[in-house]
Amino acid sequence: MTANWFLARRREALAARARIIQEIRRFFVEGGYLEVETPLRIPAPAPESHIDPIPADGWFLQTSPEICMKRMLAAGYERLFQISRCWRAGERGRMHVPEFTMLEWYRAAADYRGLMDETERLIRSVAGGAGFGGKLAFRGEEIDITAPWERITVRDAFECYGEMAMEAALERDLFDEVMVERIEPHLGFGRPTFIHDYPACRGALARLKGDDPTVAERFELYLGGVEIANAFSELTDPVEQRVRFENEAAYRVSRGQAAIPLPEKFLAELASMPPSAGIALGIDRLVLVLLDADSIDDVVAFTPEEL
Repeated sequence: MTANWFLARRREALAARARIIQEIRRFFVEGGYLEVETPLRIPAPAPESHIDPIPADGWFLQTSPEICMKRMLAAGYERLFQISRCWRAGERGRMHVPEFTMLEWYRAAADYRGLMDETERLIRSVAGGAGFGGKLAFRGEEIDITAPWERITVRDAFECYGEMAMEAALERDLFDEVMVERIEPHLGFGRPTFIHDYPACRGALARLKGDDPTVAERFELYLGGVEIANAFSELTDPVEQRVRFENEAAYRVSRGQAAIPLPEKFLAELASMPPSAGIALGIDRLVLVLLDADSIDDVVAFTPEEL
């Protein structure tokens, strides 16, 4: 019998991955969170132009457990977390696999700034508990997770690194290109970076900022130039949420993407959801950074090509 050497050489990485996931669970259980499991196949995900869901017998494999977890918030659950498998079509590369593991957690009576504080505590706790300490080595650079974490607005990041105003990038349809090519390579080196206050059009499920409705209360976390998490204060207005979903769905169709039905039961229950905040954190990517791995392929048991 021929040994599967690709699988065998991942033994240490997979053991470390298991420790990391155990530490994540410990953090949330001790913090009073309820671990939940929601269906992996759903009638309709949130329509997003940059994400293509995978059809599954007339429904879809979830791109995120977000819709079901928010329905639980609306039903009165106050602190929820889930470690779940998710799927997104066409995502394959050094930092992507089409089937991946997501950590999501939601808190009632919280906003995105409270989640920034909690995310700092989580990463420090997990890194310490899993044996990585407070200073991470990643791709030849040091990331000190014990130092004060950087917080920079998207507008300031465009001025500092993008060489153009955020508004100009949006008008010229260059926002994503500038983010990826000019801004992301500067984020999360030396210390982790929260980049926050995204333009309103880049926060489809996020609450707009009270003192500046041109931006959404959304942040992303970067470690060593790698996006680790995406979070926001939740939009709880069902009328506004329906308009945003309809606009996003129409934009998908205008670009030749497949039409997606709206999550009607979520919209029907949204008015009951309390002020809250939620976050999605990529476990595969977190493990990659903690282990100073070269690729997602090094920290999962099987790549798609090995199946």
